[in-house]
Amino acid sequence: MRLAHIDGRLAIKGPQGFLDAAEASGGRFGPDPQDVFTDWEAFSTWCGEYLASPEAAGAPVVGAGDGAVWGPPVPRPAQIFAVGLNYLDHIAESKLDVPTEPAVFTKFRTSLTGPESPVTLPEGLVDWETELVAVIGRHCHHATRETAWSYVAGLTVGQDLSERRLQLTGPAPQFSLGKSYPGFAPTGPELVSTDEFENPDDLELGCRLDGGEVLQKSRTSEMVFDVPELITRLSAVCPLLPGDLIFTGTPAGVGGARTPKKFLAPGDVLVTWIEGIGTLRNPMLAP
Repeated sequence: MRLAHIDGRLAIKGPQGFLDAAEASGGRFGPDPQDVFTDWEAFSTWCGEYLASPEAAGAPVVGAGDGAVWGPPVPRPAQIFAVGLNYLDHIAESKLDVPTEPAVFTKFRTSLTGPESPVTLPEGLVDWETELVAVIGRHCHHATRETAWSYVAGLTVGQDLSERRLQLTGPAPQFSLGKSYPGFAPTGPELVSTDEFENPDDLELGCRLDGGEVLQKSRTSEMVFDVPELITRLSAVCPLLPGDLIFTGTPAGVGGARTPKKFLAPGDVLVTWIEGIGTLRNPMLAP
C-alpha cells in the first residue's frame, strides 16, 4: 500500500495511478491525510480489498497533472522524534563516541513540508541530513523488538535540514530549534507500508545536488539502533501515538563534517531518495 497527500487530500496508489481515498471509499474515510491514523487497521483492510477489486482499475486518477501539489504524507503528527548519531560512519566523521542510548531530540511540526516544496534558507549554515522516517500506525507503549514493526504504518523519505550555528549554540546545544525552521522537515513523496519491502531494515538512502555531486549514500542496515530498537526504547519512556514520526538518523556526508565545510545555498536543489519509497526534490531559496 502506498499513500500520498495530493492537493490537500489523501490519495492511494491504484493500478493506474493515485486515487482519491474519500471518493473511492464512498466517504467511509475522509479526505484529510492525518485522519486515516485514527483507525489505521480498518483503513488498511479496506484499502487492500478495494485495490484488489475491479472497481479500482476504473477509478479516476488524481495528481497526474503538472499543477498538482504534493504535501507531507503525515501533515500534523502529534509528536516528531528525531535521532542523532545513528550511523557508525556519521559518528566517526563527527569525532564522537558510539552512543549506548539513542540521542533523541524533536523537530517541531511547523517544520514539515512537502516532497517538492521550496525551502527558504534562514541566515546561517544550513546542512542536509538524509533520513528514513518511520510512521506509527497505532498506540504503542512498551513495545518489544519482536512486536515493534507491527506498530509501524509505513516508511517515508525525510530530510532533517539543520542550521548549524543555532543548533550548536552553547552552553547547551539547541538541536530542536536549529532543526525546526519552516521547511526543515521535507517528507514524502509517499508513505509505503512495510509489506511492500523485501527487507525494510536494509534500504539504500542518499542525497545529491541536482546536476551535481552525491552528498550522502548508505544503507539503513548501517544504523546503530534500527527501527525496532528505536521504537522499543522510545516507547519504554513515552507512548507513541498514531501518526507520530520517527526520523531515524543520517549517515556520513553532512556538510559540516567536510573539509572544507559545505552548506546549502540559494539556487541549490536538494534531491533525496530512499530505495523503494521515492525521491524528494526541494529547491533552496534566498532569505
